[in-house]
Amino acid sequence: MNKKSQIKEKILIVEDQPQVIRLVTEVLRAVGYDVIAATGSENAVEMLVGEQPSLILLDIMFPRGPDGFELCRQIRQFSDLPVIMLTARARDNDILKGFDAGADDYLTKPFNAKELIARVQAVLRRTRQPDKIITTSFRCGDLIVNFARRSVQAYGKEVSLTRTEFSLLRELALNPNRVMLNQDLLNAVWGKEYRDDIDYLRAYIHYLRLKLEKDPSHPHYIVTSPGAGYMLVCPDNE
Repeated sequence: MNKKSQIKEKILIVEDQPQVIRLVTEVLRAVGYDVIAATGSENAVEMLVGEQPSLILLDIMFPRGPDGFELCRQIRQFSDLPVIMLTARARDNDILKGFDAGADDYLTKPFNAKELIARVQAVLRRTRQPDKIITTSFRCGDLIVNFARRSVQAYGKEVSLTRTEFSLLRELALNPNRVMLNQDLLNAVWGKEYRDDIDYLRAYIHYLRLKLEKDPSHPHYIVTSPGAGYMLVCPDNE
């Protein structure tokens, strides 16, 4: 019998509804995670720093203190810890707002045990995988991507990208002038569980264009292949 103790990955849930906390705790502990809870956003950062979890499940609405979007932005100022937003509203604006704040994923309430476990496992797997560096850098006109340093410049200015935005740009940059199918991009960046979640891809393409294109409504670099996917256009690499 192996008596070596295994360190459980710790999940922090920030949620003010006791029934949701109970559900999450029971489900995740049953599959081997350690779960801790903050019942409001006011002490969440302090708990995050003290407990050092592997992932945060973060509700959007709280009766007091900052909402989930603001709290996620605060966390992103000092940590790239994966964040899954919990929302009772699956509106596109909320999803985009969550991604813009730095969230890695979202779950719509009510969710079932299978969905919760799948999302937590997929996000943890994705965020702890080391980047596969094929080449050190890529240049396409005024767009420069340094894979080793995870840095991006567009039109002479440094651009700040989230981890997921950079992963998506990297996939496109490693395949210039080639249409990358929606399903292939979703599988490469998010994982096989997300192959049909086209809204994820559209949201992140939208934010990449806002950060990289001079005119996001008429993109020069990241173009759409209707009904198929997206391509990073780079004539110099043809």
